Amino acid sequence: MSEILTKGWAAYDEAANFKPITFKRAALKDDEILLKTLYCGICHSDIHAARNEWGVTKYPIVPGHEIVGEVVQVGKNVKEFEIGNKAGIGCLINSCGECEACLNSNEQFCSKGAVWTYNSVDYFNDNEITKGGYSNYIKVHKDFAINIPENAPLELIAPLFCAGITTYSPLKFSKVSKGMDVAIAGFGGLGVMAFKYAKAMGANVSVIARNDTKKQIALELGASNYYNDINNVDKRFDVIISTIPSKYDVLAYARVLKYGGEMAIVGLPPIDEKVSISLNALIRVSHKKIYGSLIGGIKETKEMLEFSLKHEIYPEVKIISAEDINKAYDDLLNNSSSFRYVIKFDE
Repeated sequence: MSEILTKGWAAYDEAANFKPITFKRAALKDDEILLKTLYCGICHSDIHAARNEWGVTKYPIVPGHEIVGEVVQVGKNVKEFEIGNKAGIGCLINSCGECEACLNSNEQFCSKGAVWTYNSVDYFNDNEITKGGYSNYIKVHKDFAINIPENAPLELIAPLFCAGITTYSPLKFSKVSKGMDVAIAGFGGLGVMAFKYAKAMGANVSVIARNDTKKQIALELGASNYYNDINNVDKRFDVIISTIPSKYDVLAYARVLKYGGEMAIVGLPPIDEKVSISLNALIRVSHKKIYGSLIGGIKETKEMLEFSLKHEIYPEVKIISAEDINKAYDDLLNNSSSFRYVIKFDE
């Protein structure tokens, strides 16, 4: 098989001004499938990466890890997919498959290093730097593609492969169940998803924001309480999911946990917004747990998709064309949107 000519949209420097790019992907391997991209969500992580706010970006960068596409080619070892099937790709396209993490369905923690969907070294394809879903074609190892049922709402499903699994995974890890008191800190695209999942799991869900701009949305979704300032919180929670993507006082949130409560941090701030925690202050927040959560593995991602479809849990989306990526970035940087921008790729 020959190399795959691909067209997409790339950022060429930290200004993150997206322009068209044409590049070649390595030839399809026997265990891989090739998707024609139909939809790709814009994640805030894309913005951080495009602007090199984590200090690891390799330019030109083609972001995008919330992908839904149509299978247009399969390797000879692929039995799980046929041409014409719909499939999804999240943050991972491969891993070693042999380490303890991989064998326990936690490929995101692969000891050799997961192959991320973009801006990652693909050691299965001559160490090329991966390019993501802001492109018309993308290939993936068959074990990292997610089957999408017929008649599923494709444009709503695309963001689930990052925003969905990022918030679903810590709720499952903390064993959220009926009657528990859960708070969502930060109520943007991730926060709304965390809210919907916690609600579907039977929890009493509150929102802790930093202003009142999202209050009406939260109340319409069934929030038990809405707080516009962490210092005004008068309740204690079993679990807090923090989706805040900027610097904040972590211990202020931990203090409103119940005894033995857990706080999951999923929001990723820029690397220069460093947060420090006083050990003396941490000790006084006794017998409460703070942990970080990245995404889930492929097994859990499949579970998340099934749960989402069953309960009709989808993000609020705004469909755009690829030509509007720069406008979308500008809006996300200057406004705290509760919806997910989704790029629709036409012929």
